[in-house]
Amino acid sequence: MNQIKDFQQANRVLRSYIGSSDKLKAGGYSLESMKSLMRFLGNPQNKLKVIHVAGTSGKSSTCYYISSLLANAGFNVGLTVSPHVDEINERLQINQKPLQEPNYCTALSEFLNIIEKGRLKPSYFELLVAFAYWYFAKQDLDYVVIEVGLGGLVDGTNVVDRADKICAITDIGLDHTKVLGNSVSEIASQKAGIIMDNNQVFMNEQSDEVMDVIRNHCKERSAELAVIEDNDSLGFKSELSHMQGFTKRNLSLAICVVRAVLKRDNYRPISSAVVKQSSKTIVPARMEIISYKGKTIILDGSHNSQKLEALVQAINYRFPGKETVCLLSFGQAKADSLLAGLRQIRKLSDRVFLTEYLSVQDEIRKPLDITELGDYCKQAGFKNIHKQEIPEKAFNEFIARPADVYLVTGSFYLMNHIRPIIFE
Repeated sequence: MNQIKDFQQANRVLRSYIGSSDKLKAGGYSLESMKSLMRFLGNPQNKLKVIHVAGTSGKSSTCYYISSLLANAGFNVGLTVSPHVDEINERLQINQKPLQEPNYCTALSEFLNIIEKGRLKPSYFELLVAFAYWYFAKQDLDYVVIEVGLGGLVDGTNVVDRADKICAITDIGLDHTKVLGNSVSEIASQKAGIIMDNNQVFMNEQSDEVMDVIRNHCKERSAELAVIEDNDSLGFKSELSHMQGFTKRNLSLAICVVRAVLKRDNYRPISSAVVKQSSKTIVPARMEIISYKGKTIILDGSHNSQKLEALVQAINYRFPGKETVCLLSFGQAKADSLLAGLRQIRKLSDRVFLTEYLSVQDEIRKPLDITELGDYCKQAGFKNIHKQEIPEKAFNEFIARPADVYLVTGSFYLMNHIRPIIFE
Protein backbone atom coordinates (compact mmCIF):
# COMPACT_ATOMS: atom_id res chain seq x y z
CA MET A 1 0.00 0.00 0.00
CA ASN A 2 1.20 3.52 -0.80
CA GLN A 3 1.63 6.14 1.89
CA ILE A 4 -1.70 7.51 3.12
CA LYS A 5 -1.54 11.31 2.88
CA ASP A 6 -4.48 12.61 4.89
CA PHE A 7 -7.60 11.70 6.88
CA GLN A 8 -9.77 11.77 3.80
CA GLN A 9 -7.67 9.09 2.17
CA ALA A 10 -7.41 7.15 5.45
CA ASN A 11 -11.17 7.04 5.83
CA ARG A 12 -11.58 5.95 2.23
CA VAL A 13 -9.16 3.05 2.75
CA LEU A 14 -10.69 2.04 6.08
CA ARG A 15 -14.21 1.88 4.63
CA SER A 16 -13.16 -1.20 2.71
CA TYR A 17 -12.99 -3.02 6.06
CA ILE A 18 -16.57 -2.22 7.04
CA GLY A 19 -18.57 -5.43 6.88
CA SER A 20 -15.55 -7.56 6.00
CA SER A 21 -15.58 -9.63 9.19
CA ASP A 22 -17.44 -12.92 9.52
CA LYS A 23 -18.88 -11.54 12.75
CA LEU A 24 -21.28 -9.45 10.72
CA LYS A 25 -22.72 -12.56 9.09
CA ALA A 26 -24.97 -15.23 10.56
CA GLY A 27 -23.41 -16.94 13.55
CA GLY A 28 -22.80 -13.93 15.78
CA TYR A 29 -19.71 -12.40 17.28
CA SER A 30 -16.46 -14.24 17.94
CA LEU A 31 -12.94 -13.40 19.09
CA GLU A 32 -11.24 -15.92 16.82
CA SER A 33 -10.32 -13.50 14.02
CA MET A 34 -9.14 -10.90 16.54
CA LYS A 35 -6.96 -13.39 18.38
CA SER A 36 -5.44 -14.53 15.10
CA LEU A 37 -4.70 -10.94 14.19
CA MET A 38 -3.06 -10.22 17.53
CA ARG A 39 -0.95 -13.38 17.36
CA PHE A 40 0.25 -12.32 13.91
CA LEU A 41 1.27 -8.94 15.40
CA GLY A 42 3.11 -10.58 18.30
CA ASN A 43 0.41 -9.91 20.92
CA PRO A 44 1.38 -6.28 21.58
CA GLN A 45 -1.61 -5.89 23.91
CA ASN A 46 0.13 -8.04 26.51
CA LYS A 47 3.07 -5.65 26.65
CA LEU A 48 0.87 -2.89 28.06
CA LYS A 49 -0.52 -1.98 31.48
CA VAL A 50 -4.18 -1.92 30.52
CA ILE A 51 -7.23 -0.39 32.17
CA HIS A 52 -10.25 -1.98 30.47
CA VAL A 53 -13.67 -0.29 30.72
CA ALA A 54 -17.01 -1.97 29.93
CA GLY A 55 -20.64 -1.06 30.65
CA THR A 56 -23.82 0.21 29.05
CA SER A 57 -23.65 3.87 30.06
CA GLY A 58 -20.64 6.03 30.89
CA LYS A 59 -17.85 4.00 29.28
CA SER A 60 -16.38 6.80 27.21
CA SER A 61 -16.65 9.41 29.99
CA THR A 62 -15.00 7.07 32.49
CA CYS A 63 -12.20 6.34 30.01
CA TYR A 64 -11.61 10.04 29.41
CA TYR A 65 -11.56 10.73 33.16
CA ILE A 66 -9.11 7.89 33.89
CA SER A 67 -6.84 9.10 31.11
CA SER A 68 -7.08 12.68 32.33
CA LEU A 69 -6.31 11.82 35.95
CA LEU A 70 -3.23 9.81 34.99
CA ALA A 71 -1.98 12.36 32.43
CA ASN A 72 -2.47 15.26 34.85
CA ALA A 73 -0.54 13.27 37.44
CA GLY A 74 2.43 13.16 35.08
CA PHE A 75 2.09 9.77 33.38
CA ASN A 76 2.12 8.96 29.67
CA VAL A 77 -1.27 7.47 28.83
CA GLY A 78 -2.74 5.90 25.73
CA LEU A 79 -6.50 6.05 25.13
CA THR A 80 -8.73 4.43 22.54
CA VAL A 81 -12.50 5.00 22.38
CA SER A 82 -15.27 4.25 19.90
CA PRO A 83 -17.09 5.39 17.93
CA HIS A 84 -15.18 8.54 17.05
CA VAL A 85 -17.15 11.78 16.92
CA ASP A 86 -15.12 14.14 14.73
CA GLU A 87 -12.25 12.22 13.19
CA ILE A 88 -10.67 8.77 13.14
CA ASN A 89 -7.64 9.79 15.23
CA GLU A 90 -9.83 10.07 18.33
CA ARG A 91 -9.29 6.32 18.53
CA LEU A 92 -5.55 6.84 19.00
CA GLN A 93 -4.83 9.36 21.75
CA ILE A 94 -1.80 9.96 23.93
CA ASN A 95 -2.31 12.13 26.99
CA GLN A 96 -5.78 12.92 25.62
CA LYS A 97 -4.41 14.39 22.43
CA PRO A 98 -5.42 12.56 19.24
CA LEU A 99 -2.43 11.74 17.07
CA GLN A 100 -1.84 14.54 14.57
CA GLU A 101 -2.87 13.89 10.98
CA PRO A 102 0.62 13.38 9.44
CA ASN A 103 1.73 11.06 12.27
CA TYR A 104 -1.53 9.14 12.22
CA CYS A 105 -1.42 8.58 8.47
CA THR A 106 2.23 7.47 8.56
CA ALA A 107 1.56 4.97 11.34
CA LEU A 108 -1.62 3.68 9.71
CA SER A 109 0.19 3.16 6.39
CA GLU A 110 2.89 1.10 8.11
CA PHE A 111 0.28 -0.93 10.00
CA LEU A 112 -1.85 -1.68 6.94
CA ASN A 113 1.21 -2.86 5.04
CA ILE A 114 1.84 -5.36 7.83
CA ILE A 115 -1.80 -6.50 7.83
CA GLU A 116 -1.83 -7.02 4.07
CA LYS A 117 1.21 -9.26 4.28
CA GLY A 118 -0.65 -11.48 6.73
CA ARG A 119 -3.62 -11.84 4.37
CA LEU A 120 -5.98 -11.33 7.30
CA LYS A 121 -9.44 -9.80 6.92
CA PRO A 122 -10.36 -8.02 10.15
CA SER A 123 -13.45 -5.86 10.50
CA TYR A 124 -13.15 -2.08 10.71
CA PHE A 125 -13.44 -2.20 14.50
CA GLU A 126 -10.98 -5.08 14.91
CA LEU A 127 -8.47 -3.37 12.65
CA LEU A 128 -8.55 -0.10 14.61
CA VAL A 129 -8.39 -1.83 18.01
CA ALA A 130 -5.39 -3.86 16.83
CA PHE A 131 -3.84 -0.68 15.40
CA ALA A 132 -4.20 1.02 18.80
CA TYR A 133 -2.62 -1.90 20.69
CA TRP A 134 0.18 -2.13 18.12
CA TYR A 135 0.90 1.60 18.14
CA PHE A 136 0.72 1.96 21.92
CA ALA A 137 3.17 -0.92 22.37
CA LYS A 138 5.71 1.02 20.27
CA GLN A 139 5.45 4.10 22.51
CA ASP A 140 6.91 4.78 25.94
CA LEU A 141 3.58 4.64 27.79
CA ASP A 142 2.92 4.06 31.46
CA TYR A 143 -0.73 3.02 31.05
CA VAL A 144 -3.30 2.39 28.35
CA VAL A 145 -7.07 2.94 28.73
CA ILE A 146 -9.24 0.78 26.49
CA GLU A 147 -12.98 1.28 25.94
CA VAL A 148 -15.01 -1.81 25.08
CA GLY A 149 -16.93 -1.47 21.83
CA LEU A 150 -19.88 -3.81 22.41
CA GLY A 151 -20.53 -6.08 25.39
CA GLY A 152 -17.20 -7.37 26.63
CA LEU A 153 -16.91 -11.15 26.50
CA VAL A 154 -16.39 -11.36 22.72
CA ASP A 155 -15.58 -7.71 22.07
CA GLY A 156 -12.51 -7.11 19.93
CA THR A 157 -10.73 -5.31 22.78
CA ASN A 158 -10.94 -8.39 25.03
CA VAL A 159 -7.60 -9.97 24.14
CA VAL A 160 -5.47 -8.88 27.11
CA ASP A 161 -4.34 -11.84 29.23
CA ARG A 162 -2.29 -10.07 31.89
CA ALA A 163 -3.24 -10.69 35.51
CA ASP A 164 -2.52 -7.04 36.36
CA LYS A 165 -5.20 -5.72 34.02
CA ILE A 166 -7.59 -3.35 35.79
CA CYS A 167 -11.29 -3.60 34.93
CA ALA A 168 -13.94 -0.93 35.39
CA ILE A 169 -17.63 -1.73 34.93
CA THR A 170 -19.88 1.28 34.42
CA ASP A 171 -23.66 1.32 34.79
CA ILE A 172 -25.40 -1.60 33.08
CA GLY A 173 -28.84 -1.54 31.46
CA LEU A 174 -30.74 -2.86 28.47
CA ASP A 175 -29.04 -2.09 25.17
CA HIS A 176 -28.03 -4.09 22.08
CA THR A 177 -30.39 -6.80 23.30
CA LYS A 178 -30.32 -8.71 20.01
CA VAL A 179 -26.62 -9.35 20.55
CA LEU A 180 -26.11 -9.24 24.33
CA GLY A 181 -29.34 -10.72 25.73
CA ASN A 182 -32.84 -9.68 26.72
CA SER A 183 -32.29 -9.23 30.47
CA VAL A 184 -30.02 -7.08 32.59
CA SER A 185 -28.40 -10.19 34.08
CA GLU A 186 -27.57 -11.57 30.61
CA ILE A 187 -26.07 -8.25 29.58
CA ALA A 188 -24.12 -8.01 32.85
CA SER A 189 -22.66 -11.44 32.13
CA GLN A 190 -21.40 -10.17 28.77
CA LYS A 191 -19.86 -7.08 30.39
CA ALA A 192 -18.23 -9.24 33.07
CA GLY A 193 -16.51 -11.17 30.30
CA ILE A 194 -13.61 -8.68 30.33
CA ILE A 195 -12.66 -9.85 33.84
CA MET A 196 -9.72 -12.28 33.68
CA ASP A 197 -7.98 -14.32 36.38
CA ASN A 198 -6.74 -12.22 39.32
CA ASN A 199 -7.80 -8.88 37.84
CA GLN A 200 -8.85 -5.97 40.02
CA VAL A 201 -12.41 -4.84 39.27
CA PHE A 202 -14.08 -1.51 40.14
CA MET A 203 -17.69 -0.41 39.83
CA ASN A 204 -20.32 1.80 41.38
CA GLU A 205 -23.06 0.08 43.37
CA GLN A 206 -25.81 -1.09 41.02
CA SER A 207 -28.94 -3.25 41.20
CA ASP A 208 -28.81 -6.65 42.88
CA GLU A 209 -29.43 -8.24 39.49
CA VAL A 210 -26.19 -6.71 38.18
CA MET A 211 -24.14 -7.09 41.34
CA ASP A 212 -24.90 -10.81 41.72
CA VAL A 213 -23.60 -11.52 38.22
CA ILE A 214 -20.41 -9.48 38.67
CA ARG A 215 -19.67 -10.92 42.13
CA ASN A 216 -20.12 -14.48 40.88
CA HIS A 217 -17.88 -13.86 37.90
CA CYS A 218 -15.18 -12.29 40.10
CA LYS A 219 -15.34 -15.30 42.42
CA GLU A 220 -14.92 -17.71 39.50
CA ARG A 221 -11.93 -15.74 38.24
CA SER A 222 -10.34 -15.09 41.65
CA ALA A 223 -10.68 -11.40 40.84
CA GLU A 224 -10.81 -8.68 43.50
CA LEU A 225 -13.96 -6.55 43.37
CA ALA A 226 -14.21 -3.04 44.84
CA VAL A 227 -17.66 -1.44 44.94
CA ILE A 228 -18.21 2.30 45.42
CA GLU A 229 -21.26 2.85 47.60
CA ASP A 230 -20.90 6.60 48.23
CA ASN A 231 -19.25 9.00 45.76
CA ASP A 232 -18.87 11.63 48.50
CA SER A 233 -16.67 9.32 50.59
CA LEU A 234 -13.64 9.58 48.29
CA GLY A 235 -12.13 12.61 50.01
CA PHE A 236 -12.65 15.05 47.13
CA LYS A 237 -16.06 16.43 48.01
CA SER A 238 -15.16 20.06 47.37
CA GLU A 239 -13.34 19.26 44.11
CA LEU A 240 -16.47 17.46 42.82
CA SER A 241 -19.04 19.87 44.27
CA HIS A 242 -19.81 21.40 40.86
CA MET A 243 -20.64 17.96 39.43
CA GLN A 244 -23.75 15.82 39.83
CA GLY A 245 -25.54 12.83 38.42
CA PHE A 246 -23.76 10.58 35.97
CA THR A 247 -20.77 12.89 35.43
CA LYS A 248 -19.89 12.78 39.12
CA ARG A 249 -20.58 9.05 39.22
CA ASN A 250 -18.23 8.36 36.31
CA LEU A 251 -15.43 10.57 37.63
CA SER A 252 -15.74 8.93 41.05
CA LEU A 253 -15.27 5.53 39.45
CA ALA A 254 -12.24 6.84 37.56
CA ILE A 255 -10.73 8.20 40.79
CA CYS A 256 -11.04 4.81 42.49
CA VAL A 257 -9.41 3.07 39.55
CA VAL A 258 -6.49 5.49 39.39
CA ARG A 259 -5.98 5.36 43.16
CA ALA A 260 -5.66 1.59 43.00
CA VAL A 261 -3.32 1.66 40.01
CA LEU A 262 -0.96 4.15 41.62
CA LYS A 263 -0.98 2.31 44.94
CA ARG A 264 -0.23 -1.00 43.22
CA ASP A 265 2.68 0.52 41.31
CA ASN A 266 4.10 2.39 44.33
CA TYR A 267 3.40 5.92 43.14
CA ARG A 268 2.17 8.81 45.25
CA PRO A 269 -1.63 9.23 45.41
CA ILE A 270 -3.41 11.66 43.11
CA SER A 271 -3.73 15.14 44.55
CA SER A 272 -6.80 17.31 44.94
CA ALA A 273 -5.34 19.63 42.27
CA VAL A 274 -5.22 16.75 39.77
CA VAL A 275 -8.82 15.78 40.57
CA LYS A 276 -10.00 19.37 40.22
CA GLN A 277 -8.21 19.74 36.89
CA SER A 278 -9.58 16.44 35.58
CA SER A 279 -13.12 17.33 36.61
CA LYS A 280 -13.05 19.93 33.83
CA THR A 281 -12.33 17.30 31.16
CA ILE A 282 -14.51 17.76 28.08
CA VAL A 283 -15.79 14.50 26.66
CA PRO A 284 -16.93 14.95 23.05
CA ALA A 285 -20.70 14.51 22.60
CA ARG A 286 -21.25 13.46 26.20
CA MET A 287 -23.24 16.22 27.90
CA GLU A 288 -21.05 18.61 25.92
CA ILE A 289 -22.28 22.17 26.37
CA ILE A 290 -21.31 24.58 23.58
CA SER A 291 -22.00 28.25 22.90
CA TYR A 292 -22.79 28.65 19.21
CA LYS A 293 -23.79 32.01 17.75
CA GLY A 294 -25.01 33.10 21.16
CA LYS A 295 -27.07 29.94 21.70
CA THR A 296 -26.56 27.10 24.16
CA ILE A 297 -26.23 23.72 22.47
CA ILE A 298 -25.92 20.36 24.21
CA LEU A 299 -24.45 17.45 22.27
CA ASP A 300 -24.95 14.01 23.76
CA GLY A 301 -24.97 10.63 22.04
CA SER A 302 -27.48 9.03 24.41
CA HIS A 303 -29.27 6.30 22.51
CA ASN A 304 -31.11 4.18 25.08
CA SER A 305 -33.62 4.92 27.82
CA GLN A 306 -31.10 4.57 30.66
CA LYS A 307 -28.75 7.11 29.11
CA LEU A 308 -31.56 9.44 28.10
CA GLU A 309 -33.06 9.41 31.58
CA ALA A 310 -29.68 10.41 33.05
CA LEU A 311 -29.28 13.08 30.36
CA VAL A 312 -32.69 14.59 31.06
CA GLN A 313 -31.93 14.72 34.79
CA ALA A 314 -28.62 16.45 34.10
CA ILE A 315 -30.23 19.04 31.82
CA ASN A 316 -33.00 19.77 34.31
CA TYR A 317 -30.37 20.22 37.03
CA ARG A 318 -28.16 22.48 34.91
CA PHE A 319 -30.92 24.43 33.14
CA PRO A 320 -34.02 24.29 35.35
CA GLY A 321 -37.18 25.64 33.76
CA LYS A 322 -35.47 26.50 30.47
CA GLU A 323 -37.27 26.00 27.16
CA THR A 324 -35.61 23.19 25.22
CA VAL A 325 -35.87 22.09 21.60
CA CYS A 326 -34.46 18.75 20.41
CA LEU A 327 -32.83 17.36 17.26
CA LEU A 328 -32.88 13.56 17.10
CA SER A 329 -31.81 10.60 15.03
CA PHE A 330 -31.67 6.95 16.06
CA GLY A 331 -30.43 3.75 14.46
CA GLN A 332 -32.76 1.05 13.19
CA ALA A 333 -31.46 -1.29 15.88
CA LYS A 334 -32.96 0.95 18.58
CA ALA A 335 -36.54 0.68 17.32
CA ASP A 336 -37.55 -2.05 19.79
CA SER A 337 -36.73 0.07 22.85
CA LEU A 338 -37.10 3.55 21.41
CA LEU A 339 -40.43 4.57 22.92
CA ALA A 340 -39.13 4.54 26.51
CA GLY A 341 -36.23 6.81 25.56
CA LEU A 342 -38.44 9.23 23.65
CA ARG A 343 -40.73 9.52 26.67
CA GLN A 344 -37.72 10.67 28.66
CA ILE A 345 -36.89 13.35 26.08
CA ARG A 346 -40.55 14.43 26.05
CA LYS A 347 -40.06 15.61 29.66
CA LEU A 348 -37.86 18.39 28.26
CA SER A 349 -39.92 19.58 25.31
CA ASP A 350 -42.90 18.94 23.06
CA ARG A 351 -41.01 20.19 19.97
CA VAL A 352 -38.65 17.85 18.17
CA PHE A 353 -36.72 17.89 14.89
CA LEU A 354 -36.04 14.53 13.26
CA THR A 355 -33.30 13.65 10.80
CA GLU A 356 -31.13 10.78 9.57
CA TYR A 357 -27.38 10.19 9.27
CA LEU A 358 -24.73 8.51 7.16
CA SER A 359 -22.62 5.97 9.06
CA VAL A 360 -19.14 5.36 7.65
CA GLN A 361 -17.44 3.66 10.59
CA ASP A 362 -17.55 0.35 12.47
CA GLU A 363 -20.44 -1.77 11.21
CA ILE A 364 -23.03 -0.85 8.63
CA ARG A 365 -25.69 0.84 10.75
CA LYS A 366 -28.68 2.47 9.13
CA PRO A 367 -30.77 5.25 10.66
CA LEU A 368 -34.40 4.78 11.50
CA ASP A 369 -36.52 6.32 8.74
CA ILE A 370 -37.80 9.70 9.93
CA THR A 371 -41.38 8.77 9.06
CA GLU A 372 -41.21 5.78 11.39
CA LEU A 373 -39.35 7.82 13.99
CA GLY A 374 -42.10 10.44 13.73
CA ASP A 375 -44.71 7.78 14.54
CA TYR A 376 -42.79 6.84 17.68
CA CYS A 377 -42.58 10.51 18.65
CA LYS A 378 -46.37 10.86 18.34
CA GLN A 379 -46.79 7.86 20.63
CA ALA A 380 -44.38 9.48 23.11
CA GLY A 381 -46.52 12.63 23.23
CA PHE A 382 -44.61 15.16 21.11
CA LYS A 383 -46.94 17.82 19.69
CA ASN A 384 -44.60 19.60 17.25
CA ILE A 385 -42.66 17.22 15.00
CA HIS A 386 -40.45 18.53 12.19
CA LYS A 387 -38.80 16.20 9.65
CA GLN A 388 -35.76 16.82 7.46
CA GLU A 389 -33.73 13.79 6.40
CA ILE A 390 -30.56 15.76 5.56
CA PRO A 391 -28.86 16.44 8.94
CA GLU A 392 -27.14 19.68 7.91
CA LYS A 393 -30.44 21.18 6.74
CA ALA A 394 -32.21 19.84 9.81
CA PHE A 395 -29.65 21.54 12.07
CA ASN A 396 -30.16 24.90 10.35
CA GLU A 397 -33.94 24.67 10.76
CA PHE A 398 -33.54 23.46 14.35
CA ILE A 399 -31.16 26.24 15.42
CA ALA A 400 -33.40 28.89 13.85
CA ARG A 401 -36.22 28.12 16.30
CA PRO A 402 -36.36 30.28 19.44
CA ALA A 403 -35.42 28.38 22.60
CA ASP A 404 -33.17 28.57 25.66
CA VAL A 405 -31.41 25.24 25.14
CA TYR A 406 -30.81 23.25 21.94
CA LEU A 407 -30.31 19.51 22.51
CA VAL A 408 -28.84 17.23 19.83
CA THR A 409 -29.05 13.60 20.89
CA GLY A 410 -29.66 10.02 19.79
CA SER A 411 -27.10 8.23 17.66
CA PHE A 412 -23.40 9.09 17.95
CA TYR A 413 -23.35 8.94 14.17
CA LEU A 414 -25.55 12.05 14.10
CA MET A 415 -22.74 13.86 15.95
CA ASN A 416 -20.43 13.14 12.99
CA HIS A 417 -22.63 15.50 10.97
CA ILE A 418 -23.48 18.17 13.56
CA ARG A 419 -20.26 18.72 15.48
CA PRO A 420 -18.22 19.75 12.39
CA ILE A 421 -20.86 22.40 11.58
CA ILE A 422 -20.48 23.91 15.03
CA PHE A 423 -16.69 23.84 15.13
CA GLU A 424 -15.82 24.60 11.50
